[in-house]
Amino acid sequence: MSDLDLLTQSLARSVKHWRAVRGFTLDVLAARAGVSRGMLIQIEQARTNPSLGTVVKIGDALGVSITTLLDYEQGPHVRIVPAEQAVRLWHTDAGSYNRLLAGTEAPGPLELWDWRLMPGESSPSDPHPAGTTELLHVTAGELTLTVDGVEHRVPAGASVHFEANVPHTYGNAGDAPMEMVMAVSVPPVT
Repeated sequence: MSDLDLLTQSLARSVKHWRAVRGFTLDVLAARAGVSRGMLIQIEQARTNPSLGTVVKIGDALGVSITTLLDYEQGPHVRIVPAEQAVRLWHTDAGSYNRLLAGTEAPGPLELWDWRLMPGESSPSDPHPAGTTELLHVTAGELTLTVDGVEHRVPAGASVHFEANVPHTYGNAGDAPMEMVMAVSVPPVT
């Protein structure tokens, strides 16, 4: 297979993928990019080699780089984040912390966190954008989750999800460390 064939197929996969991620119909993407619907159909079916200018317009309309659109990747994208690359964003002298384990953009930001709270400590959070959801699973101790002023006890082994567009606090009122894994899903910007 030639390099041009690889680029054509990669562009077809990428445009279809990012159009679906953004929730755009062919007509919406055509209008945003200033490219005909027919051209988009040909691109998504790998039946044409569009000009660089057309690829730039499509990338701009989708909010992704040309590099992303022309990636040679043949299968599902897999990104492994080594343990030493997890980002610790908050910690206390007593040993509490959170770490951003991984994140992605599908269809909006999606983050995976590792948390540890020492006894008597807490971490407040301001409201997130409307539509943000948090999903937590407590692996050790007991989480005291306060959402919009209402306290909820979540023991080890239990999970909880909530709409995070209100003030909320993660706390440990117990006498043992509390550990949990948390996923945060933020709606895409439209």
